[in-house]
Amino acid sequence: MGADKIIQDVESGNISLGIELGSTRIKAVLVTPDFKTIAAGSYVWENELKNGIWTYSLENVWAGIQASYQEMAATVQEKYHVALTKIGSIGVSAMMHGYMAFDENDHLLVPFRTWRNNITEQAADDLTTLFDFNVPQRWSIAHLYQAILNQEDHVKDITFFTTLAGYVHWQLSGERVLGIGDASGMFPIDSYTKDYDEKLLKKFRDVKSVRQYHWDIKDILPNVLLAGQPAGHLTAAGAKRLDPQGHLTAGGVMAPPEGDAGTGMVGTNAVRERTGNISAGTSAFSMVVLDQPMKAVHRDIDLVTTPTGLPVAMVHTNNCSSDINAWVNLFKEFAQTIGVDLKPDELYGALFNKSVEGDADAGGLLNFSYLSGENITKMTAGRPLFVRTPNSHFTLANFVKTQLYAAFAPLKIGMDILANEEHIHLDSLIAQGGLFRTPKVGQQVLADSLNTPITVTSNAGEGGPWGMAVLGFFVENKDVNETLEDFLDNKVFANPDSVTVQPDPSGVAGSNEFIAKYQAALPVEGKAVDVLTD
Repeated sequence: MGADKIIQDVESGNISLGIELGSTRIKAVLVTPDFKTIAAGSYVWENELKNGIWTYSLENVWAGIQASYQEMAATVQEKYHVALTKIGSIGVSAMMHGYMAFDENDHLLVPFRTWRNNITEQAADDLTTLFDFNVPQRWSIAHLYQAILNQEDHVKDITFFTTLAGYVHWQLSGERVLGIGDASGMFPIDSYTKDYDEKLLKKFRDVKSVRQYHWDIKDILPNVLLAGQPAGHLTAAGAKRLDPQGHLTAGGVMAPPEGDAGTGMVGTNAVRERTGNISAGTSAFSMVVLDQPMKAVHRDIDLVTTPTGLPVAMVHTNNCSSDINAWVNLFKEFAQTIGVDLKPDELYGALFNKSVEGDADAGGLLNFSYLSGENITKMTAGRPLFVRTPNSHFTLANFVKTQLYAAFAPLKIGMDILANEEHIHLDSLIAQGGLFRTPKVGQQVLADSLNTPITVTSNAGEGGPWGMAVLGFFVENKDVNETLEDFLDNKVFANPDSVTVQPDPSGVAGSNEFIAKYQAALPVEGKAVDVLTD
């Protein structure tokens, strides 16, 4: 698309804005009707551990959104010499799950409790038994029920609770709604009615400790919408929150807000049955769109949905790239000490490419990348731990390969359940995330770990906010009766730019050796957690 056409689209508002609040970065991207990103802005943030709760402040939420928007708008002005005043469609996405509860005056009752918290074990166990449906600790309903079990005073004052994406969307549009994919991380969804499961809502209502409250569970949950349905419009107050400078006008149609899992599926074109995708960042998760019901309830497998309501088996791990980032920052500090200043992509690229020289089993080294607790392996707290024996082959290549194996280890343990116990077979598995920015290295490790071909698309590092912008276009520009699957296949990914790697037999064998030692050493990691906590 030429510059003149881009200017015309910007001036007419024929553009879509995608905003995603990730675990370490808030990003805003502006996308044209040919699904190309023309400008982007970002803001780095970190969760805080306050009173034992992982949280982000509302002040940082809006500071990050506004900074990202302003950087993006400034890029438009600089590149195309036109002010950003009208946006045709807008979509908001954020990290899924968690707990944001509000009172009748729309005040946040307790600090935002993120997905990262492992503080709802009793509630998750009780609800899983009650529903005969896996309820993970991260889910909003688990947080609510744990607050009830804890007899927290704020519960009686709740009039609305939602996710981070639902909150931001509400503030921009005035609508208390949620896309079905994100809603499925709040309360179980009935894939036939495309709404919260009425039988399970009734079971929750009938719990003695719940009956004491004046609110009804259905009334305090956000309304569920499907991809393609309008979810309100940007209000004047919402425009001011996005753009305090006052250039942006109200009126843009809003897409149903989604979680980062939903945007990951859209960003990788993995929304049809028998397709799957993996997002690897601070956390990691795989999404497998099912063509058959699960045979059993698995505590390590979440049942969520695509943005159109198809059932999805989700393997979610709390930890993935954070420990790698910490080690890379250590190497960066060393490089600067000897007078070498490397850009992030250069440093990650050099280390990742070095790992290719490592032994297939990473030389007998082990690493536990647990910055926070990990449900898959039953670790209650984060204690990153690197382990080697006197006989380990301790080289730089093996050390970096160990970090990559460890980043994917909990995910592999969960995915093995789908492969070995549920016999789920996929037509494609697509990966996205910053770990795949270095060509083929992380991709090959993941293919070997899961023993399945892995495809990475050209937008692997930036799929989330772009996927949300695509969902915005789907609301505004879809044909009558056009499905999201067809919209993505025929319009968005008609000419995909992607690379697929096959698992290497020696790498598969090496990965299996690594994971066997990893699982055998889990008691060591558990003991480290216990000792250091005490």
